[in-house]
Amino acid sequence: MLKKLTNRKNRFIINEKIAFMILPLVLLPILFELFLNHINPALFISYHDEVLIANIIYIVVTRFAILDSAVYIFSRSTFHIHLALMQIVLLYLEITVITIIFYAILFNILDVFSLFHLSANLLSQNLQAIHEHSFITSIYISTVTFTTLGSGDWIPQTLPAMVAVVSEVVLGVVQGGVFVAILIYAHQNKEIK
Repeated sequence: MLKKLTNRKNRFIINEKIAFMILPLVLLPILFELFLNHINPALFISYHDEVLIANIIYIVVTRFAILDSAVYIFSRSTFHIHLALMQIVLLYLEITVITIIFYAILFNILDVFSLFHLSANLLSQNLQAIHEHSFITSIYISTVTFTTLGSGDWIPQTLPAMVAVVSEVVLGVVQGGVFVAILIYAHQNKEIK
């Protein structure tokens, strides 16, 4: 039964030309929210945080579905589910999240506000909210550091904080290269068999 459902001939998207027309459908929920926000802005103001979190969950789940579908559409495989590729992507995501959380916990334990200085002008209420949520601040600093985004709003104040930032940046850069190498290696091994 599973083989019949996942067989290339029975798939919903028959060729890649249709995929480019279907992909924009991912934007429908956010466009609907934009319309609702225009009609009833007070609703979005009262549920601001919940709407944000729901949208983050939606786009993460949708991106995984799109990735799996893209591999399926553009590969010559007869089956839809590419477990090996999805396992590699999930492993990469897991390693990334674990590394970011590790550094965030480290920054939080050592008092993120003594390690880093905020060089942005914020309203006093926003600055107070940041100080009340030191772990979320630590997650933010760790994420922008690991991804080498480095937005420049948080500057290391101590030599150990600088060393921590350097080590996290190096891990982020190396991990990206290793991820690409693993994908190429996995693809080459599949071709050999």
